[in-house]
Amino acid sequence: MQSENPLFADFAKLMNSAAGTLAGMTREARDAARERFRESMGGLDFVGREEFDAVKDMAALAREENEALKARVAALEAALAKKAK
Repeated sequence: MQSENPLFADFAKLMNSAAGTLAGMTREARDAARERFRESMGGLDFVGREEFDAVKDMAALAREENEALKARVAALEAALAKKAK
């Protein structure tokens, strides 16, 4: 006497194969999407956080130096104006 029906056994094998195929397709789709995302982002000019912070600090220092130079030029112009009188 046979304990399994061959029709059910074949159906179970078919479902196992379909599940494996679906899992493989899912992995391939995910990997392809990741690769497309990397390629599209690779063409853009993004900067890292450290580089951004370094440029931000350089800009702040340049602004401070600019303000100091403005004050110095104003003082020199005032001194020249005094001498001219």
